[in-house]
Amino acid sequence: MNEHDRPELRHLRAFVMVADELHFGRAAERLAVSQPALSVQIRQLERLVGTPLFDRHNRPVLTTAAGRVLDESARRLLRDVDLMVEAARAVARGQGGTLRVGFGPTMMLSTLAPVVRAFRTRAPGVKVDLREMVTADQVAALLRDDLDIGFVRGVDPDPRLECVEVAREPLRMALPRDHRLARRAQVPLRALADEPWVLFPRAIAPQLHAQVLRLCGEAGFTPRVVQESREVSTTIGLVGAGVGVTIVPVAVQRMSWPDVVYRSLPRASIAISAVWRAGEAPRAVDALLALVRARARP
Repeated sequence: MNEHDRPELRHLRAFVMVADELHFGRAAERLAVSQPALSVQIRQLERLVGTPLFDRHNRPVLTTAAGRVLDESARRLLRDVDLMVEAARAVARGQGGTLRVGFGPTMMLSTLAPVVRAFRTRAPGVKVDLREMVTADQVAALLRDDLDIGFVRGVDPDPRLECVEVAREPLRMALPRDHRLARRAQVPLRALADEPWVLFPRAIAPQLHAQVLRLCGEAGFTPRVVQESREVSTTIGLVGAGVGVTIVPVAVQRMSWPDVVYRSLPRASIAISAVWRAGEAPRAVDALLALVRARARP
């Protein structure tokens, strides 16, 4: 069967209306067409199917055996078409489809969790696909269109991406609980100049890595890195084991690692940014960004 031999939706809608009314005149009125035009559509459909679909000799008009089979299938198809159209419209309104959201380690402990909760309430028809990913992996996924929006602690400029700062997260020093400075309420960063350090690799967390080096440089030293770790839990575990000290976002403190203590770093923070592909973003991205920005306001 070629495309010219297939019934069109207008044929099926006309057929279903006549099957509902069992009267061509009333069906034409409901469809807002003339009765002759409706009759032409039904004859075209019968010619395409190859058999009569209505017994016109009866009053009211009756469907034939072939018409009854077609009636069931046509209604199911038209329902599916209506659902498909409405689903597409819901996506366009930002109220349907899937929103693929990347987020950096520990962000669910701070900024993102209440935003996701609020978004689910406001847009229950949108499936939120949450993916924990480091910054580099989020950027790669965005560029290959495998992610709609990412939340990162800083990202290198890229003309293919839009990026906006949505919050700033304080930073904390993390020390082993038995460290000689752990009992102090305040620990100046320069006091850690001779300590071994555990850091995230630059490839994993470029902005955090750069921020730590900058803070240490402002305190007059370069950290002596003895261990790099790709995972937050591993990094804090290494600190707890006495391998070294580090600087982490304040959200990490919520992990309550028993062998680690945290001390404040005055005026030290790192940006949390939303990042997405340059160009027109899905409406659901705009809705999520609005919630993030509202929560970030003082």
